[in-house]
Amino acid sequence: MSLIHNYRNWRRYRHAVSELNRLSDRELHDIGLNRAEIPVVARRTL
Repeated sequence: MSLIHNYRNWRRYRHAVSELNRLSDRELHDIGLNRAEIPVVARRTL
């Protein structure tokens, strides 16, 4: 079960990173983020 759980978490993380990277710098600024913070914010989805 742990392997499946880890895989799902990794997929959720990658999806969050991908979605945030699609935003423009302006859109990121509007929500209070910069590009360097994307991995940290994506980890919060786990």
